[in-house]
Amino acid sequence: MAPALEDDEIDNNDYYSLLNVRREATQEELKGSYRRLCMLYHPDKHRDPELKRQAEQLFNLVHQAYEVLSDPQLRAIYDIYGKRGLDVEGWEVVERKRTPVEIREEFERLQREREERRLQQRTNPKGMISVGIDATDLFDRYEEDYKDLPGGGFPHVEINKMHISQSIEAPLTTTDTAVLSGSLSTHNGNGGGNINLALRRVTSAKGWGEVEFGAGDSHGPLLGMKIFRNLTARCFVTAQCGLQFSSRGVRPGCTTVLARHLDKNTMGYLQWRWGTQSSMNTSIVRDTKTSHFTFAMQLGIPHSFMMMSYQYKFQDDEQTKVKGSIKSGFFGTVVEYGAERKISRHSVLGATVSVGVPQGVSLKIKLNRASQIYFFPIHLTDQLLPSAVFYATVGPLIFYLAIQRLIIRPYVRAQQEQDLEKHRESSASDIARKKQEAESAVLLMQESVRRIIETEESRMGLIILNAWYGKFVTDNSRRHERAKVIDVSVPLQCLVKDSKLILTEATKTGLPGFYDPCVGEEKSLKVLYQFRGVMHQVLSPDGEALRIPKQSHRIDADT
Repeated sequence: MAPALEDDEIDNNDYYSLLNVRREATQEELKGSYRRLCMLYHPDKHRDPELKRQAEQLFNLVHQAYEVLSDPQLRAIYDIYGKRGLDVEGWEVVERKRTPVEIREEFERLQREREERRLQQRTNPKGMISVGIDATDLFDRYEEDYKDLPGGGFPHVEINKMHISQSIEAPLTTTDTAVLSGSLSTHNGNGGGNINLALRRVTSAKGWGEVEFGAGDSHGPLLGMKIFRNLTARCFVTAQCGLQFSSRGVRPGCTTVLARHLDKNTMGYLQWRWGTQSSMNTSIVRDTKTSHFTFAMQLGIPHSFMMMSYQYKFQDDEQTKVKGSIKSGFFGTVVEYGAERKISRHSVLGATVSVGVPQGVSLKIKLNRASQIYFFPIHLTDQLLPSAVFYATVGPLIFYLAIQRLIIRPYVRAQQEQDLEKHRESSASDIARKKQEAESAVLLMQESVRRIIETEESRMGLIILNAWYGKFVTDNSRRHERAKVIDVSVPLQCLVKDSKLILTEATKTGLPGFYDPCVGEEKSLKVLYQFRGVMHQVLSPDGEALRIPKQSHRIDADT
């Protein structure tokens, strides 16, 4: 027997595409495709030593694909997790009679155990930097106060507050985690800081508990405890209590939150807070694929309010969201509106305009970069000035469009090209191997193709005249086009059966005789064929199913 192919060789092939069957293919369909490919690639059918060796490799690859897809358990793993799922540690102890659902649960358990071992050696840093900017001089300026001052002709913008916080997690065991956090704050020249240490233990699948110790120069030592518990499958509760020690004495506090799933997308919350600022809060949160809605009402000392917000999520690549909210209470009324958008792989930029009485007008800019948050609240005016609202709305939009066009898009495009080039370099050896396999497959197909063509010609059937696979470009770049398109006429003709060619909904790179001529770029399949003496032509995007012949492919249909 020939030696089995290495794992990395198999991993680059899609088993369904290799056998040219649907993902829902029955055992009979799998068996029929497997037998046909075995007849084509069986080593005993070739006398030439080189062709025999090539046929042996391809035969083993087809055999391994069939072994996986014909086994219900292995096929379930492959369908959910691909080739990597077959290589997970611990599968050798899984019972062979388990259902696909049980296999999925077992796989997730093994993944969790491996992730827990990995987490024990990692931290999860999170941080936030907030810089408050006072720009009221731009709109609420009194000219007579600045006439005699140097530089009085320019508005004065200053940073009046800043807050920096950082935290890291240190897994101690699979159930215990230590969280160390600290923060520094300053406001109008006065500031302080604190440091906290929390120890969290997962007690069961239904809950966890946490003990917190803190110290700082602004509030004094802190001792707290927090508990989370699932009461039912749709309801959970959290309870948090603490003791704050200061020069004025001990200040106790307690917060309890009861939450319940009202339906698949809706949560209801009841919150009670007791301490220096006691309150009762109830809220309803509905989160769907396209929207996020929140309604909240609070009664308390000193703050009582009612709030409603709505966010719409666009289904685009940039994950654009627009939002608006209104909040009214004893403090006044605040209306906010804004938007956020993904500007790179790990960054999300958002801007919100806040208009309120008596708060005035503010612009809040927020940048999420991985696990770090950069927040810039800019106070524009204490009054409701239309000019401030206008510039707060239009200014960030114009600035974003300019930055997007001049900086972000060129940077992202350059980054994508760099990543694509790295991917090409890393996969160069695999592509070269796949190209060699494809060329070998084409050689092995010659005799079968000759017989298929003779049969189809005798019945005025389906003849593949020319077929190309890859990226098609304009006529001005034909030299570039030749490097990105491969001839697949022979492999397609070999798949013709009873004057029909059926390709399943999958990438064509896994088909026998195919390989990827342009890694990371969009590809298509262009076929020129003859059926019943009439010329036909079709251009099909990669990944889409294709059935030939079709009346709509007739060349004279558009003339």
